[in-house]
Amino acid sequence: MYSGTSRPVYTDEPYYGTVKISVENGTIVKVSFTILYSSKHKYFDDKYKKHFERNQEYIMQCRNDWKGIQSYPDSLLKYQYTTKVDVISRATWSFNIFMAAVREALAGAEDNK
Repeated sequence: MYSGTSRPVYTDEPYYGTVKISVENGTIVKVSFTILYSSKHKYFDDKYKKHFERNQEYIMQCRNDWKGIQSYPDSLLKYQYTTKVDVISRATWSFNIFMAAVREALAGAEDNK
């Protein structure tokens, strides 16, 4: 299993993503992805929008990014290449965090070859 975080690359906000990737015989077989709000020690999930209850724009952004958090690992599993993972409209924040963490994890995989 290989893991990576977005911390070394994504430093603009107190959030960071973590991925865990399992590879068997050169094929990605499992991917997990989470985003943590490090200042408050809270995971970004489907209930995170409650922190923005009076800001409809942020509520929509939370919903879109939650969709991304759920779908990006499945997309990487399906296509096996980071270049084939498409960003979900209005979910670029979670996409950028995911990709930064994945790049770090896969660099570890390359180092172990």
